[in-house]
Amino acid sequence: MVSRHVLFVQGAGADVHDRWDNKLAASLERELGDGYAVHYPRMPDEADPRYSAWSAALLGELDQLEHGAILVGHSVGATILIHVVAEHLPKRRFGGIFLVAAPFVGKGGWPSDDIEPRADLGRRLPAKVPVFLYHGVEDEIVPFAHVRLYASAIPQAVVRALAHRDHQLNDDMSEIAGDIRDPALALDP
Repeated sequence: MVSRHVLFVQGAGADVHDRWDNKLAASLERELGDGYAVHYPRMPDEADPRYSAWSAALLGELDQLEHGAILVGHSVGATILIHVVAEHLPKRRFGGIFLVAAPFVGKGGWPSDDIEPRADLGRRLPAKVPVFLYHGVEDEIVPFAHVRLYASAIPQAVVRALAHRDHQLNDDMSEIAGDIRDPALALDP
C-alpha cells in the first residue's frame, strides 16, 4: 500500500527523460522502497525548456497530488519547480521540497529570459515545508557555488554537499531517499 506520493521532475536536455534522469527516478524509487510511489512525468519540449510550458505542466501535476506529497526536482527541473511553488502557493501542504543540482537564476548564477530572479525564495515558499538542497561537489554542469546561492535565498534549507558526486549524483539518490524517509517529515493527517 502506498502511503506517500513523490513527484520527480526531470532536468532539461535532449532525451534526458529516457536516457539520464530515468536512472535517478529509478534509484529514488528503489531506495525509498515500499510505501512510496514515484511519479515521473515527461516535461514538454525537454530539449528546449520554457518556463511557461513547464510551469503549466507542473501546476497540473501539483494539483493532482495529495496532502503530504514529496516534491523532488533535478537540475533545470528543480529550478523551475522551486519557482513554481514560490510563485503559486499550493492548495495543499507538501511533505518536503528536495532540489538536486539546481542551477540558481539570478546574481552570481545563470541568467534566464524566462525565470524572474528571486533572492527571497525562502520567504515565498509555504511555511513549515522542509526544503533540502543537494549538490555533487564534482558537478561539471552546474557549478557547486549555485547551492550556496540557493542557501542564501532559502536560509531555512538543509544543504547536503555530496563528495565525489557529479551532476547526476552518480545515479545514486540514497541520501535524498534517506531524508524523505526521515520520521521528522511525517505529516499530521
